[in-house]
Amino acid sequence: MKKIIAVSNQKGGVGKTTTAINLSTAIAAMGRKVLVIDLDPQGNATTGLGVEYDAREKSIYEVLSQQVDIKESFQQTKIENLFLIPSKVDLSGIEPELSNVHDRAFVMKKIFDDSNSLDQFDFIFIDCPPALSLLTVMAMTAATSVIVPLQCEFFALEGLSQLIKTIDRVRQNLNPVLNIDGIVLTMFDKRNKLSSQVAHDVRTHLKEQVYETIIPRNVRMSEAPSFGLPALMYDQNASGSQAYIALANEIMKQNKTQEAA
Repeated sequence: MKKIIAVSNQKGGVGKTTTAINLSTAIAAMGRKVLVIDLDPQGNATTGLGVEYDAREKSIYEVLSQQVDIKESFQQTKIENLFLIPSKVDLSGIEPELSNVHDRAFVMKKIFDDSNSLDQFDFIFIDCPPALSLLTVMAMTAATSVIVPLQCEFFALEGLSQLIKTIDRVRQNLNPVLNIDGIVLTMFDKRNKLSSQVAHDVRTHLKEQVYETIIPRNVRMSEAPSFGLPALMYDQNASGSQAYIALANEIMKQNKTQEAA
């Protein structure tokens, strides 16, 4: 059964898109067929996977507004086994367009359920916008689980509690199967005592919900999007790239355990 994972955090700049594109790249490199859905109107995941703006004609906006069938929007990326539904700025207008739609939180789920074209993918990652908006709720309603990238900085726990409450509300009212696969600690700086303290506090509060792998702050990770490449393709030996490979292995092991259960 395919996994549909919403990569979500209402705070911007926490490594959400970086996590979505590098994790999907690592899993695709393992031979799994992966789809990334860029649900952020800024389109950073689309840019980071090397898709130019004029190649985004059949984007997630056209899918959600039912101008194109979802299977028409799949784009092969530069990475074998990795496909993308791109995003563009038009997506920022989808919420008012859906304001009069009954059960608008289920729009994406219904599109997923009505199309067997998604069955070809082993993993689907939805890169959510940095806000607890209708788009994020739609993603969580359609997803089987959530991965939360969490920056190792002072306000991390405060924002995390709000996000967990939102996930709980979605589970109670819209999607009873939704769960948190894990929290990924990102932008860790071992030279900074605060990073270590935040990591310790998060593990103390959330225990096994936090992945063992920690993503370090890394210059090569920051450079990669400007070349339209995931960091794993830009510099596989960089510490950040190696961390995402380790995280992908951890998630694959977790997925096998869940399937067995």
